[in-house]
Amino acid sequence: MTTLANRPRTALVVIDVQNDVVGGAHERDAVVGNIASLVDRARHAQVPVVWVQHSDEGLEHGTDGWRIVPELVPDACEPVVEKSYGDSFEDTRLEGVLAELEVGRLVVTGAQTDACIRSTLHGALARGYDATLVSDAHTTEDQSQWGAPTPDQVIAHTNLYWTYQTAPGRTAGTVPTAEVSFG
Repeated sequence: MTTLANRPRTALVVIDVQNDVVGGAHERDAVVGNIASLVDRARHAQVPVVWVQHSDEGLEHGTDGWRIVPELVPDACEPVVEKSYGDSFEDTRLEGVLAELEVGRLVVTGAQTDACIRSTLHGALARGYDATLVSDAHTTEDQSQWGAPTPDQVIAHTNLYWTYQTAPGRTAGTVPTAEVSFG
């Protein structure tokens, strides 16, 4: 359904599952476990896994906090895209990686729900990709002391509104880990 020509493939995109990003995140272990399951399934199905790794002044490149969590290990042949903005497409090589892999449909996982996940989903849809959010494979930290909803509410709201996103010739939606289809 994607509006991108000659892009029949699907990719699993794992966004910012880094030590300092998810260290205190809501249901961290369950979310990381779901992502690990999806990575295994994608690899078994020969579906590309694309890793996205954030760095900025508070998350310095090369530090332990910047590293992807130890439960998830990118394979040497899997692309790792470095970013410094919320949208994983913004000023990165992600579009080129996906074009080379002939990917037009993204299955999105990772963190932070209310920042990089939302930005990347909207960025993907605006660029012509189909974008599916895995409803139980994304998380965020608690920002409620600054007036944000609690993490469970942020996650539930994001799942709700992404379920109903539409754009001409593109699909969006949410699906739980157990129901993800890479076909």
